[in-house]
Amino acid sequence: MSKPVKKNAIDYFIEGARSGWTIGTTSMLPNVVMAFVIIRILNVTGIMDLLGEWAGGVMSLWGLPGQALAVLLAAFMSMGGGAGMAAAMAVDGVLTPVHVTILAPAIILMGALLQYMGRCLGTSGSNPKYWGWQIGIAIFNALIAMWILRFLLLFFGDSPAAA
Repeated sequence: MSKPVKKNAIDYFIEGARSGWTIGTTSMLPNVVMAFVIIRILNVTGIMDLLGEWAGGVMSLWGLPGQALAVLLAAFMSMGGGAGMAAAMAVDGVLTPVHVTILAPAIILMGALLQYMGRCLGTSGSNPKYWGWQIGIAIFNALIAMWILRFLLLFFGDSPAAA
């Protein structure tokens, strides 16, 4: 019978680094790259400008340009995609740091709802007639969080109205 091998802090660090690398390269990186590619396609085809005009009125309720709707749609599909979309739009100058700050809680609160519908709700035996309510509550929470953050930025940050 062999003795169990004792691990030291370096062994645990290496295991964690390997696990983090695997998660980053197989899960997060593809979502972020997908977001950058989608942004580029939307910009080249002119759809991003149309989205900005079409959704501008609604998104202005949160002090955001209409193009920010693309971030929320990407976040609905994948949290990493939403973060990547926000980063790409910030790099392109479409979103300011204030806009990204307002969008951040929504990306987190409604991130990957589409994936979770299948992974969590579908496998848990949850009654499908309530799925719409569950998804709706998550989206509602995200919208409220954006208003709260916009309000807080009036006191603790740059004015969202100036963004």
